[in-house]
Amino acid sequence: MEIVVVADTHLPKGNREIPGKLKKEMKKADLVIHAGDWQTIDVYEQFREFGELAGVYGNIDHDEIKEVVPRRELLHIKGFTIGVVHGHGEKKTTEKRVYEEFAEDEPDVIIFGHSHLPLLRFMKKTMLFNPGSATDKRRVPYYSYGKLTIQNQIHAEHVFYSSLR
Repeated sequence: MEIVVVADTHLPKGNREIPGKLKKEMKKADLVIHAGDWQTIDVYEQFREFGELAGVYGNIDHDEIKEVVPRRELLHIKGFTIGVVHGHGEKKTTEKRVYEEFAEDEPDVIIFGHSHLPLLRFMKKTMLFNPGSATDKRRVPYYSYGKLTIQNQIHAEHVFYSSLR
């Protein structure tokens, strides 16, 4: 199973749109997961055009998005458990907040956003995966999104690119 993971798209903003590279990848994916900060319901609808979609809302999302996606989600896919949350909040690091959010659920992976910074690390036995931002990079030289491949195990990787075209 191939999953595309995005977060912090912050669209529309200026002339930005979903990059062509990301669109091609989403067309091939079995599932797209968005970890919040879509910004408008129109962006949510654009992502739905690519197939099966799961996601959560973030701290800058409009009320219309909060009506169609939850604050957090727990997905069960091919025998694995994946937690999805945006990661905003006060105190502690984003990684500690998202880990504590799902501590009782003990997921295999926690997907989150908020920082716009790509991250792949383990906290105890849980993989923490932030895809970065496909359209609004901050403090890093490249835009990015993530890919999860699920077979007998979960393989996670980042896809980096320098142009939004």
